[in-house]
Amino acid sequence: MTDKHTHPTDAAFEKGLAKRTQVMGQPFVDKAFAGASDFTLPMQHHITRAAWGDAWQRDVLDLKTRSLITVAMLTALGKTHELKGHVRGALNNGATKEELQEVLLHAAIYCGVPTAVEGFRAAAEVVDAPNA
Repeated sequence: MTDKHTHPTDAAFEKGLAKRTQVMGQPFVDKAFAGASDFTLPMQHHITRAAWGDAWQRDVLDLKTRSLITVAMLTALGKTHELKGHVRGALNNGATKEELQEVLLHAAIYCGVPTAVEGFRAAAEVVDAPNA
């Protein structure tokens, strides 16, 4: 392998890398791979191949809907680090700040207020950033 991004014999990885970059943005993808060690690199390849090269390729749900669902699930799970990246992805996919608010408010009912408050805190770091 010439660098951490390329995996030329694997079409699912290449499709996944393109979709991951489209949704999350080049800086996010570059940071994910640059931060990978020899130990963690196989997980980056797996995420790119399985999530982005398969699940995110399906066309039944549009990317905006898929992003909003992902934001809801990550909020429910309390995975704030991943949530921040997917809030940026949702914005990249056309979700509005108001739609993100609604998802997080809805999470307060079904996931509990403390979980939704954590989701709001994480999302606000992205939504309230100067470049949002």
